Amino acid sequence: MNERIFRAKAPLRISFCGGGTDVSPYPEERGGLVLSSTVDKFAYASLRPRTDDRLRIRSLDYDVVANYHRAELEYDGELDLVKAVARHFRMPVGADLFIHSDAPPGSGLGSSSTMCVALVGVFGEWLKVPMTSYEIAELTFRIEREELKLAGGRQDQYAAAFGGFNYIEFLENVTVVNPLRIRPELRHELEYNLLLCYTGQTRLSANIVESQTRSYQEGRVPVVRALDRMKALTQEMKTALLTGDLPTFGKLLHVAWVEKKQLDEKVSSSRIDNLYGLARRHGALGGKILGAGGGGYLLAYVPFTKKHQVARVLTEAGGTVVPFTFTEDGLATWSVAG
Repeated sequence: MNERIFRAKAPLRISFCGGGTDVSPYPEERGGLVLSSTVDKFAYASLRPRTDDRLRIRSLDYDVVANYHRAELEYDGELDLVKAVARHFRMPVGADLFIHSDAPPGSGLGSSSTMCVALVGVFGEWLKVPMTSYEIAELTFRIEREELKLAGGRQDQYAAAFGGFNYIEFLENVTVVNPLRIRPELRHELEYNLLLCYTGQTRLSANIVESQTRSYQEGRVPVVRALDRMKALTQEMKTALLTGDLPTFGKLLHVAWVEKKQLDEKVSSSRIDNLYGLARRHGALGGKILGAGGGGYLLAYVPFTKKHQVARVLTEAGGTVVPFTFTEDGLATWSVAG
């Protein structure tokens, strides 16, 4: 028998504006908007079917090797994401699964949801389950938010499944992905003026999201107002991007970051404030912490003549500047001879 190995990779994303408006119940009640793009950092999954009933998982990110019986996958806090995807697809036999990501969990690049998209992709490739990008994103969302009860929004699943620059609308009963046609020279120029810096700290985004959600449900005016304002800023940033007004795009990043910090006190920290302050003092027009906040990656828009200066001071302050490029493709799956 010719054995096959099944593989999947899904891109991580940079969210420019609107994160938080995709977290229920805000989008159902007021409608959410997110502007994002995928980048050349990925979550990977490889699967080799077995002849027995064992599910053997090796996670490079968590440095874990675990063995389970495919019919006895209990949620216990260890590799639950993998177990939930395996349970959904009702594995006919066991499998060896190897997973890893280019960014650590809690980095703010959507690594957990992106890994879930890659897992859905690799199981779908193995079991020949046809799914559209919308179906993959929705299934991933249901596994994370409904099956596992993990707090969070729904932008990461759609970004990873679709890929590219997207303006995503989150409505009461539907999510609409609007791919943006960005001219190549404009995409390159934006890339040239953006700086990505790892702060050296990760965080558990679910805690921040849960706190933000409580505040919104309690009707706290600063939080509701900030979410509404971020939604409006997302529209403004989309216009600036499509018309090629990148300096305005950079300045709006700063305005959006000020609003985002209103969502919860844990969104920022003294270290984040220090790094962002350094970037601003040395020429950054704007920036933000990616994801829910509290750590992970800092994104800054810096005119290219000052980019090297900002990179230097952030590095001296303990940050790590990470090169990246934008990508156009979403989830990819394939198989090779074993």
